[in-house]
Amino acid sequence: MRCCAHILNLIVKDGLKEIDDSITRIRNAVKYVKSSPMRCESFKACIERESINYKGLVSLDVETRWNSTYLMLEAALKLRAAFDLLELQDDKHINEMSKSYGVPTDDDWTYAESILPFLKIFYDATLRISGSLYVTSNKYMKEVFSIGRKIKLHCENTDLSIRLMASKMQKKYDKYWGTPNVINMLLLIAIVLDPCHKLDFVNWILDETFGVEKGGELKSKLFTCLNSLYNHYQGKEDESQSNQDAMINEEDEDDILNIYLQSTGRDSDAKSELDRYLKEDCEPRNKSAELDILGWWKENST
Repeated sequence: MRCCAHILNLIVKDGLKEIDDSITRIRNAVKYVKSSPMRCESFKACIERESINYKGLVSLDVETRWNSTYLMLEAALKLRAAFDLLELQDDKHINEMSKSYGVPTDDDWTYAESILPFLKIFYDATLRISGSLYVTSNKYMKEVFSIGRKIKLHCENTDLSIRLMASKMQKKYDKYWGTPNVINMLLLIAIVLDPCHKLDFVNWILDETFGVEKGGELKSKLFTCLNSLYNHYQGKEDESQSNQDAMINEEDEDDILNIYLQSTGRDSDAKSELDRYLKEDCEPRNKSAELDILGWWKENST
């Protein structure tokens, strides 16, 4: 199973190729002001003259990690006026930038501003699934399906640059997550075991994402895997033989009440713990504090 954050990185990098020159010019401008203490001080003076309230400083991205590119663009956009002023005041800045791609243009800043909300979707998702102090397996496929839906919506965006970017992302997304046969069942089962979601939610997602036909096949596969996994942990194979031996040795095997309960399906053991769990109401969602899933299962372990 591939790392979710790594695939997100590949998807976004493919999309960013559409405005690669614009990002390169902004990156070079950031690199210039961070290349020496003197240039940094000069840039800080520009920030003060423009009365920019943003207290942070620009950070240079790591080109192989797109989320650092997002942070670089976010900070640079807030300090755009300072970059414009530096361009007017510092001749060295113009000369040095001209050796490569030149200074950032108005179009570059406009592109960066238009794609930032779209990139934030991926940035936030990366943070959520990269946590190490809480359970993330139940988040994996929720994030995957949510991102797929948002990419699809942005493929119809009126802004051409965003539309082209989303189309490239869609191709990469489909490669890893766009076909039902590559979905890992355990990641869907992890959502079922989230007491805030359970099976109905997953079934709805599968229909929404893959359509009724393919979604139906996945739902059937999921239910079979879920029951198979439950039976495996219950040791049903061994249990069936021991039950037969016990029935033979029981003195009250002809008890008419036991025969009635078993034949009508009203035996107290007829419904498995899995069935009861799935039929219970979901736990209410609390937006201010996320449910501690491990704590919930520990509390309900009996």
